[in-house]
Parts: sequence; C-alpha cells; structure tokens
Amino acid sequence: MASLCWFRTDLRMTDQPALAAASQDGNTIALFIASPEQWHLHGDAPVKVDFWMRALHGLHSELASLNIPLKWLVVERWSDVPAALLEFCKRHAIDRVHCNREHGVNERKRDRACYALLNAHDIEMTGHHGGTLLVPGSVKTGSDGYYRVFTPFAKACRERLRTAPYCLSQRPVKQDIQTNVQADILPATMPGWSAPSHDLQAGWPATSAAAHERLTHFAHTRISRYQEDRDFPAIPGTSTLSAYLAAGIISAGQCLHSAMQVNQGETDTGNRGVTTWINELLWREFYQHLIFGFPALSMHQPMRPDTNAVVWRQSPEDFKAWSEARTGVPIVDAAMRQLVTTGWMHNRLRMVVAMYLTKNLLLDWRLGEAFFMQHLVDGELAANNGGWQWSASTGADSAPYFRVFNPVSQSERFDPKGQFIRHWMPELASLSDREIHDPSPILRRSLQYPDHLVDLKSSRLRAIEAFSSLRA
Repeated sequence: MASLCWFRTDLRMTDQPALAAASQDGNTIALFIASPEQWHLHGDAPVKVDFWMRALHGLHSELASLNIPLKWLVVERWSDVPAALLEFCKRHAIDRVHCNREHGVNERKRDRACYALLNAHDIEMTGHHGGTLLVPGSVKTGSDGYYRVFTPFAKACRERLRTAPYCLSQRPVKQDIQTNVQADILPATMPGWSAPSHDLQAGWPATSAAAHERLTHFAHTRISRYQEDRDFPAIPGTSTLSAYLAAGIISAGQCLHSAMQVNQGETDTGNRGVTTWINELLWREFYQHLIFGFPALSMHQPMRPDTNAVVWRQSPEDFKAWSEARTGVPIVDAAMRQLVTTGWMHNRLRMVVAMYLTKNLLLDWRLGEAFFMQHLVDGELAANNGGWQWSASTGADSAPYFRVFNPVSQSERFDPKGQFIRHWMPELASLSDREIHDPSPILRRSLQYPDHLVDLKSSRLRAIEAFSSLRA
C-alpha cells in the first residue's frame, strides 16, 4: 500500500506538512489535479496558471530527488474530483491521502466530498494545517466570534505566536526506490490557456530557489526600510513575494521566520521595517481567517450586508476606460498598465485604482475584483476580495465610506517626481514633475491624453451621498 500527497496551492517541499506526513509512511506518491474549467469559473488569470505550471515542473524535479513520483490528472470541475481521486487511489493501491486544507467555500465543499467518498472505501484522508500561520477558526474574540477589525486580530495573533511560536514542519523523508509508479511527464503549458510573454515569465521565475532568493535578499537588504519605502511604486521597496505565497511556493511561516531572524526573534518590537512587514503577513492572515469564518465572502457577498443596498452605477463604458487605462488620471492609468503588462500591481496603487473605480466611478467592486483576478499572477481569493472590499467600504475594517483617496494627491505624495508614471506612460514623460500628475487641458490635447473621465470632487461627493443614504 502507498500514501498520497495531494498538492494544491502548496507547491513546495519545505514547510509542507502534508508532504512531510505522507513521506513518513515510506511509500509515497505525489499528485496534482488540474481543473481548467474550475479555474475559468473562478476567473483565474492565464499568467497565474502559467506560473503554477512552471512551478510544477520545478516541484517535479525536487520530488524526484526524494524518489517521490509526481502524477498529473486533469479533472475539469471540482465536483468530479472525488470520483477521480478514488479511482486514482484504487489504481495505485493508496490507502492514505494527505493534503493541506484550503479555506474557500468551493474548496471546502470539494474536500468534504473527497473525505466522505474515500472514507467509505476505507481510504483515510487527512487534512493538515499548511496555508496560514494560525489555524483559521482558532483566533476568536472573547465572545467566541471572528474578529472583524484588524488591529485586535493582529494583537491576538502576535500573542499566540509569542506563547506558541510557529514551527516549520519536518522535512520530507527520502523514499527507498520501491514503487513501480513512474512520474508523469508534465505538459509545458496548460492546454487551452494562453502563455504570457517570455519577458513576463522572466519577471516571475517559478521555482523555490527563486522564492528563497527573493526572501533572503529582501530580509537582508530592504526589509529594514520597508516602513519608509513600501508606498512608493517607483522604489523597489516591497518583497514581491505575493505570487509565491499565493501558489504556496513559499509559506507564510517561512516568511515570518526569515523576518524574525533579522529582528532578534521579535514580531512586534525592534526594527520598524520588519514589524511593519510582519503586519502585512498578518493582514494576509486576517483575510484568510475571514474567508473561512464567513463563507458568503466566497460567493460575491459583501462583509457588511447593508452595503448591498448601495446603488452602483451601470456604465460599461466607464469600466472599459478604467480597464484600458483611459481614465485621464495618470497614476491610475499607469497602475493599470503595470497590471496588464506584468501581472502585478504595487499595493498602494491597488488601493488607489480600486477606490477610484468604486468611489469616483461608483462602479460595483465585484467588477474590479474579477478584473484583478483575471490579470494577477498573485491572484488569491481572500487577499483580493479583502482588498477590494476594504477600498469599497463594504468589508471588515474597511476604509470609512467618507474617506475617498484623491488619486492626484496620492500621485503627488507617493510618486513625487513622476518616475512611475513616466515609466508606464511614456507619452507623458516630457511633462514637469508638477504637470505630470494632472496635465492641463491644453497639454492633454497636445499629447493626445484623455480628459478626466469624471470630475474628482463631484464624484467623491456622489459616492459619499450613495453610502450616507444607507444610514438615513
């Protein structure tokens, strides 16, 4: 008999509890189930699927060094996974299945069906905690509810991590060569999904070595200035690890350990850059716990039900202009070009463009959430949903509805010399540091750059009125 490690969004060898547990059984097979139709239904980006595929090739080689063969199945929808997994287990004489739990509502439904079907056929399936620092559902308020405000949630997490530090899982055990199962040859790309350019792929090398190199470089060169540099998109001040976290090529625990190593083991004192970055890991944690505790978030519902009454504008033309970087706001248009070209957007700019869409254009946040998922290499349901609901004032601990970023002011503050705008909007590169944030009508015409899609002042007031009416 054999044990199976079922890989999902945890494409790594280190700090991989499901793989560690499976390898202890001695005769281990690894499996990845591709579900292209399900991915389409979830709106996953082609660049993200390509990133997964390249990561699987690296994982294939790493597993081979432990004599663990990686098998490959294509099962279009998750509803068909239980039967396919049972048939696979029977064919390969597998009596134990190990996986790391996932927290979205569809993922949990899939896994419950797998547990029930496998157990009915005397195949044990065990879920492990491998996606977050703390088990979702284990961090509760004094009244046994889920935290809806980040600051007390983060404080509770830090206290838990102080009293029970996060421990990296055991390393997987190298297998004796005793299985007749041969590793599958993986396709170079996912059939039916377009492959991004070589330049874009080069920007996101999908290997554990690349992830660890980024983490090590960040921890030893930039993390100390993270607090000062993180909001300036023209500065390489962030870790750019989000895609690796979303695919599970690196774990949140590995990131936490690396940060603590350069901060004398502390999580909330010491270097301010380190503690600020750890706070960002806890924001990711917060959204993962919310997705687990409130399944409606996985079903396009706002965290605050009263905001269902917001009357969003219906303007496909305005949404198209936003998505095509034609809003007439240089920082917004530059950020959208960055997203479409690289599969990534600086976090400060994610807030700016999201607030512009939901407040200045008063368009439904779900349109922007879906567009981001269709283009992000680091698209992750919990973080993307959380970020959009924060900007739209519909989520947990979200920005107050009357707090509306002025995108021009944000541009002047966080891209003061227009370096980021000049890079992504070369047609505006000749403008002065002052003009580039909001060119005059004459300059716009001469450069063939569009006028403002909406007036920033009046559109802000319109958004405040739309939300304030909910409290009437």
